[in-house]
Amino acid sequence: MSKVLDIFSRLQAAQQKYQPVHFELSEPEINQYAAHALRVTQRPGLRPVSVKVFPTNYISTFTLLDFDAVERWKPGTIPTLLKPVLSGQKSIWVDFRFQASQGRATFTVEKAYFQDIRLPAFFVQKLIEAVAARQPEHYDASKPLPLPFGLQKIWTTGHVLSGEN
Repeated sequence: MSKVLDIFSRLQAAQQKYQPVHFELSEPEINQYAAHALRVTQRPGLRPVSVKVFPTNYISTFTLLDFDAVERWKPGTIPTLLKPVLSGQKSIWVDFRFQASQGRATFTVEKAYFQDIRLPAFFVQKLIEAVAARQPEHYDASKPLPLPFGLQKIWTTGHVLSGEN
């Protein structure tokens, strides 16, 4: 976790005057930081998050999502057909591919599952948008998302996430 905090510190300092910063984070470092970050700043609707990193900007996530909260925040988000199984807190697996350059990131849901039930990508996108809007930063996940700390580009290779300002 200290590596991630050091990267944040270097990126913040680089914003004051241009200093190039390049970093690489392994899956264990990402997951350790994610666990720490969720303890420090609770995220409405989310609990533990586990991340796997693959080449060509492909990320696989496994998280506990509060479907009842999502439905309260944005009624009608959960399709009637899925409401019997997607209620309360349930773990879901979501794979997505992202594109990130010029300080902005977009993503597409590649596939998602609850247990052995495949969830439609458009539905998962709506879930992500509802949860993102409730975060302290009030993200609008339907639009390109700003990268933090002056980052201009992020990408994946193997099981590593890299970035630079």
